[in-house]
Amino acid sequence: MPSKNASGFLINVYFNIFFISLYIISLVITNGMSGIFQGTCGASHSQPWQVFLTYGAGYRWCGGSLINDRWVISAAHCYKTPRTLMAHLGEHDTSQEEGTEQHIQVEKAIRYPGYDARTTDNDFMLIKLSQPVTFNAFVQPIDISPSCPSAGEDCLVSGWGNTRTSGDKLQCLKLPILSSSACQTSYPGRITKNMFCAGYIEGGKDSCQGDSGGPLVCNGKLSGVVSWGAGCAQKNKPGVYTTVCNYHSWIQEVLANN
Repeated sequence: MPSKNASGFLINVYFNIFFISLYIISLVITNGMSGIFQGTCGASHSQPWQVFLTYGAGYRWCGGSLINDRWVISAAHCYKTPRTLMAHLGEHDTSQEEGTEQHIQVEKAIRYPGYDARTTDNDFMLIKLSQPVTFNAFVQPIDISPSCPSAGEDCLVSGWGNTRTSGDKLQCLKLPILSSSACQTSYPGRITKNMFCAGYIEGGKDSCQGDSGGPLVCNGKLSGVVSWGAGCAQKNKPGVYTTVCNYHSWIQEVLANN
């Protein structure tokens, strides 16, 4: 039988191996998560139309895109009672006040009438702010794309998401628009005419939970709204986006009547 000292030594060795193994696993997981975004935002505040939505006592909720001094585009599944929602503009690092932020209460949240929560079809919403924003170098609207995105086109998605390595700073990722057939293959029977896929079939890079409602920008114009997907950055499961070009008439109607 081994002595008590020998037994103690072996136990220490096993514990050290165990904790080293856990550390290695944590590094692998963290590096895998960091692949979701590649930091392509460049300089801070490079996406001045990006909106950060919170609700209740500052709970992180969704993203959005400023389209004029009072209106924001987001996803219908991000809906909350307007009085509980706050829009934050001019944000980069949400963990601190940088002196560039504008925090404005939401006055109205209007979901597209055809939104289907079961299928996530027509996942589109307009948000009216309680007061106009002040345009400056950190807060600017984005134009809505007059055309729908084309397969193979490289676009930019941005958001704070839930990546472990990004912390509280805005992250961006370039993603290619996938063909309709590739999108349908990834999600058989689930893709409607109001949706498209962007990302990499091999996985590893994607928008993620917490980015919902945020912008997908193609050629400097708002072309998509982060909507849904299976997991995050999984193989054969690209992100699904709401096709903004399908809502031009409705946007004009809502803005004119509200």
